[in-house]
Amino acid sequence: MDALLPRSLEEALALRAAHPDAVPVAGGTDLMVAVNFGDARPPALLDLSRVDELKSWRRENGAVFVGAGMTFARIARELAAFRPLVEAARSVGSPQIRSRATIGGNIGTASPAGDALPVLAAYDAVIVAGSARETRRQAWDAFFTGPKRTTLAPDELVLGVEWNVAEGPGSFAKVGTRNAMVIAIAGLCLQLDLLARTVRLALGSVAPTVVRAPDAEAFAADVVPWDEPERQLPEEAVAEFGRLAAVAARPIDDVRGTAAYRRHIVEVLARRALSWTLGDRRSAA
Repeated sequence: MDALLPRSLEEALALRAAHPDAVPVAGGTDLMVAVNFGDARPPALLDLSRVDELKSWRRENGAVFVGAGMTFARIARELAAFRPLVEAARSVGSPQIRSRATIGGNIGTASPAGDALPVLAAYDAVIVAGSARETRRQAWDAFFTGPKRTTLAPDELVLGVEWNVAEGPGSFAKVGTRNAMVIAIAGLCLQLDLLARTVRLALGSVAPTVVRAPDAEAFAADVVPWDEPERQLPEEAVAEFGRLAAVAARPIDDVRGTAAYRRHIVEVLARRALSWTLGDRRSAA
């Protein structure tokens, strides 16, 4: 196969337009596994690892932009203010994989089990895509259309992701068959927004795409003691939050776990995430 080696974003977008059948690759931690096993044989690879414009991040005017080429190792080191994203980054593969795997690869692959995706959904993130024609922004829930499917056009690349920073703590957790080098059987991210007085809960690996749990979110927004940060929620309220979270899941049976087990995981993790996050709020208060 051919290898296309752009050294600037402008060149990368021009090559993408000229070679729409070329598969973009940065870290290659997903794609090259498929190539090595003979499951994928693209006619060309568009190597983005030399495009420095994709490797930066910035925070301004209450918003954050993270370039598609940011590796999970760098995210874990440099974005400490965003604890759920750091927790997700640290759960990706091994240290060697985290030094290569990028958040743009997670977005472009669009696997329901992508570790960063529940965090981006809980952040209400916007995916930034670009081509030689234009740069466009699309909400996460419109961008991801199905298992490993997105609205990305043949001449587009994922440029990065951006979100407005929520004032409040959050938590990420997932369950797999072991502690490292594991694809999530189920996972979730919870984010508190103290100014808007909302709770966002996103679920991964339990539906065709990452999904939110609106009924659980609405329930939590009603019962969280916004004006009394030191007051704990009753056990029955935490349990009901977990039950509503599990209702939002639409899992299937597969080799990694049954649908019933995935719902159970979501219920348990949702209860823990709410308790952990409110505990962090009490500690901060």
